[in-house]
Amino acid sequence: MEQKNDIEVFGTINKRETVFTIDDKIEPGTLVFEALEPFPGYYHETPFDTKPIYMYIALAEHYPLENIIRATQEVEKVFDEKFDAGKGFLNIYNTTYNVLRVRHLNRYDLIGALQKAYEDNGIHFLGKNKKSLKEKANIKVVKFFKLEEIDDGIYIDKKERFHAYIELPAYFEFDDFKALSNRVQYNWDESKFDAAVGSFYHNGRLREFVRIYSNKLSLEYLQQIKKLYLEKMK
Repeated sequence: MEQKNDIEVFGTINKRETVFTIDDKIEPGTLVFEALEPFPGYYHETPFDTKPIYMYIALAEHYPLENIIRATQEVEKVFDEKFDAGKGFLNIYNTTYNVLRVRHLNRYDLIGALQKAYEDNGIHFLGKNKKSLKEKANIKVVKFFKLEEIDDGIYIDKKERFHAYIELPAYFEFDDFKALSNRVQYNWDESKFDAAVGSFYHNGRLREFVRIYSNKLSLEYLQQIKKLYLEKMK
C-alpha cells in the first residue's frame, strides 16, 4: 500500500542549460540537442559517465501531453533498453521547439532506434535546417513526479536519484528565481547543489518549488537550504 506521505503528480520544471546539436547516431536529418551540463550549479561533485544524460529531440509539431504518454507506453513495450521520456519546450533565439526530453539511455547508438520507435507510434521529428549550434536555452519540461514528503514542504524524488523539491511560498519568473538562487548560493557554505524552479498541482493547490540536485540530500541539508531560500526571499 502506498504510504500516506507518497504522492504522484504531474508538474513542470524550468531551467537554463547550454545545449548543442548532435548528428551522429540519430535519425538522419533530425534536430537533436544534448545538454552540455544538465546540472550546472553542481560542479560535478559526482562525476558523470559518458552516456547521454539529457537529450532534447525536436518534434515536428505540438503533440498533446497525452499523445506523448500514450506513445511512450507503446514504445516501452517493444524497446528493450531502459529510458525515460517527457514532453518539453526549448527556447533559443526567441524560437521555441517542442521537444521530447530523453534520459537514461545507456548508449548513444540507441537514439536513432528510439526515434524510429516513436515514429512508428505517430510521433514525428523536426528536420534540421540550420548549422550546428551551441547555445544557452530556456527549457521547460512537463513530467511525472513520484515523491515522498519527508518534512513539511520538502520532498524526495522516488524515481530520480539526487533530486529533491522544496516548496516556495511564491511564484518566480525564471530570471527572478535565478537572482534568488544566486543570493542563496553566495551564502551557502555546504556541499554545492544545482537549482531549478517548477510547480506541481496537489490537493487542490498549485505548489511552487525549487528543485535541488545534490548527492547530499539529508533532511538536515534540505532544511538548511529551505531556511536560506525563505530568508533571501525577504
